[in-house]
Amino acid sequence: MRLGFSLRFPMIYSLTLETALLVVGSALLIGHLVALVFGTFVQKQLRAFPRSVPAGVVLFIAAAGWFAGLVAFTDLGEFSSMRSKFLIFTLVGSLLMLRFVLEFLSVRALGMLLLLVAEPLLEASWMRQETGRLWLVGLVYGWIVAGLFFIGTPYVLRDAIEWVGAAAWRWRFVCVAGIAYGVLLLATRSAMGV
Repeated sequence: MRLGFSLRFPMIYSLTLETALLVVGSALLIGHLVALVFGTFVQKQLRAFPRSVPAGVVLFIAAAGWFAGLVAFTDLGEFSSMRSKFLIFTLVGSLLMLRFVLEFLSVRALGMLLLLVAEPLLEASWMRQETGRLWLVGLVYGWIVAGLFFIGTPYVLRDAIEWVGAAAWRWRFVCVAGIAYGVLLLATRSAMGV
């Protein structure tokens, strides 16, 4: 007699690990390269970001829209009969957030997007045997922790931006580390034979 079971989870996104490595690796490489080359400009923009209301509104609308799309189109199981109520709650909650939580909204919205983007990236790594996937998974779990801090204590990002930008060597180190990690993810993708 065979005892056992198999876990089957429905996939929401159809992102492959190879595509995830390409997108995240390229984004890290290009973003940190721009930050290294145009350091003064990027630091000025980053210092203004935590309290930027326009950036916060745009990022929050993107996060709320993404979440509403998940509520509207994914299988909610036994809660599917309550889908319309969840959508109304999402809309009302989003409007209240835009009305009453404008302080550090950009950082909070960035945290929400980090949590939302984590799911397709982890799903792309699900059940893959390549050891290189752990470079992406480790980064994504770091984003999850950062996202939780950004939502709950958004001043952490402001303080981190100030700390990194306070010394030129720190700024260069962070930029070079980001570039190196992007190259690592792209090399991992290449090692998969793509």
